[in-house]
Amino acid sequence: MKIIIGLGNPGSEYAHTRHNIGFEVIDELSAKYRISLTRSKFNALFGKGTIDGEEVLLVKPLTYMNASGEAVGPLTRFYKLTAEDLIAVHDDMDLPVGKIRLRQKGGSGGHNGVKSLIQHLHTQEFARIRVGVGHPERSRQAVVNYVLNGFTEEEKAPITEAVERASEAAAAWLTIPFPKVMSEYNANK
Repeated sequence: MKIIIGLGNPGSEYAHTRHNIGFEVIDELSAKYRISLTRSKFNALFGKGTIDGEEVLLVKPLTYMNASGEAVGPLTRFYKLTAEDLIAVHDDMDLPVGKIRLRQKGGSGGHNGVKSLIQHLHTQEFARIRVGVGHPERSRQAVVNYVLNGFTEEEKAPITEAVERASEAAAAWLTIPFPKVMSEYNANK
């Protein structure tokens, strides 16, 4: 079994914001593969199903972004999964809107949700799909407001395509070695 984690914030006020792009990728996978997100455990909403013959959990932590690991750590231990069985999908302000980048492991890059995962999984050795949401001016308050707001009309088409490509990459990761998935999806498009 493998686990695909989409990072975001629960609640309708955060739906379709830049910070919730991980939730949107989980929703895309849920709809495409008919995996209902109806289970709740360890402060996470999730569904269990099969994608291309691989058993998978699609997970949305309900702990808010900065505490995502508080849900993911116990859930992975409950299902006896390791960091190698996990991929996290999250927003990245260092990438242009609509660009996706896959990483095999690494630090948090300043992303508090990823930092929480690292803390609660006790490792940096897990795959990530970073979805570009662009970056505002450099003040801290501007960043907080930026990620908690939606996309402009001009950004909606590229972000929709990015959600589709990120969900395809996550599904490919289930059955194809990750370096090969990285090579395909990190290619400039």
